[in-house]
Amino acid sequence: MTLLLDTQTLLWWREGNRRLGPRAKAAIGREAAGVVVSAVSGWEIAIKSHAGRLRLGEALDAWMPAALESSGFGVLNITMRHAIAVAGLPHHHADPFDRLLIVQAQLEELTIVTSDQAFEAYKVRILDARK
Repeated sequence: MTLLLDTQTLLWWREGNRRLGPRAKAAIGREAAGVVVSAVSGWEIAIKSHAGRLRLGEALDAWMPAALESSGFGVLNITMRHAIAVAGLPHHHADPFDRLLIVQAQLEELTIVTSDQAFEAYKVRILDARK
């Protein structure tokens, strides 16, 4: 099973946040070689931190590559196939970052680790990040 961390889950993992549940934390740790982080999350964090809606403590270009490498996580790039597939996604969720993560999980047959209940409206495998 390959896990795709949504942006919030990635941030919780990095911070050691207790909101990341023990089952999700164990699965991420156990599957580290099979965990991917989408370029979408890097994009989302960059936009939100630049806008002042997210505080990182250190520059994104410093911690993101180091955090991914030290955790053994892979990177899932955004392809044209992913971008185009968003057009066919039902509009249950308006967040463009999440919509792209959902499409990536569907097309790449990944299990997305998220605390966002809106993901449940889509045909995608989910591991609840809170459990």
